[in-house]
Amino acid sequence: MSPQLSKHDPAKKWDGPTRKYDLIKEFVIALVVVGLLAISLAALFSSPDEPALTLKSWAIADAPDFVATATGELAGTTVSAGYGAPYNTAAEGQVLGPLKLQKWAGVRIPINPADDFVIAPLAIDNDPAVVSAIATWKAASADQQGKWANAYADALSKAPKATTLPDPTGAFGPVPAIATGLYGLARTGALDGLLAAGDTPLPTNFTKPLLFLADSGTYFPDYAGARHLQGDQWGVMNETGSYPGQSWLWLYSFWYQIDPFKSSGNADVLVMATMTILSLALLFMPFLPILRRVPEWIPIHRIIWRDWYRRKEE
Repeated sequence: MSPQLSKHDPAKKWDGPTRKYDLIKEFVIALVVVGLLAISLAALFSSPDEPALTLKSWAIADAPDFVATATGELAGTTVSAGYGAPYNTAAEGQVLGPLKLQKWAGVRIPINPADDFVIAPLAIDNDPAVVSAIATWKAASADQQGKWANAYADALSKAPKATTLPDPTGAFGPVPAIATGLYGLARTGALDGLLAAGDTPLPTNFTKPLLFLADSGTYFPDYAGARHLQGDQWGVMNETGSYPGQSWLWLYSFWYQIDPFKSSGNADVLVMATMTILSLALLFMPFLPILRRVPEWIPIHRIIWRDWYRRKEE
């Protein structure tokens, strides 16, 4: 039976029955209903709005760890100080066989943690003890600076709850005063702004505060671990406060959980190389002699498209 076409001429004015229709009322009702539904679902399923970590929150929550990390920056023993490209030349960086990828990329964001994280921000400090300590530090040789900083770092490691230590023999030089001055800046929140706006008038570059925070010995790792963000907790795919996180990233995070990736210093480049190879194999599967036979050996597609195959056989 063929469908009946309307005999009404759409060009003519409608002269049939009509009823009142309040478009504004319907729009308001729809807006309220959809708005309430969106708010309810967001409250139930959205990502948590956790406050951002700052150097101020770190200094207040774990002062000994902050002071120890600041001392480590002066000593050049932190992760940032020995990372290599793109921040410095302290290490070769990650390699892929003979390919020194990180080193070849070069230093694109030059950072000297001792100067950029500690000494430079203290230029605004008017405390005579800090001013004198900075002058003494700058006048000393690099070898002497290392001896002072390493001595104080070793002493702090033996007293993990301490923020300052006595120095009767002068073995620590100006380091205690410098670390204490930086701690004071961090507690006020000034250090966050100084590091974020150190290279630009606008506080939009958070590279330095993030690197400094990542050098933390206990505060940052413990905070991340409590939220399932560590590497051995599938942290690549998790989001803050939500576990287990985005399932579409599991394949990348998976490799970090097994050897040789998880025990390698080149884990990042190895994982990316592995994923590149697997992606290319999938892309070129129709052209690879053995791989293109896999669907014939494991015909999962016939289960998915079983209705089509059944009709084809009939």
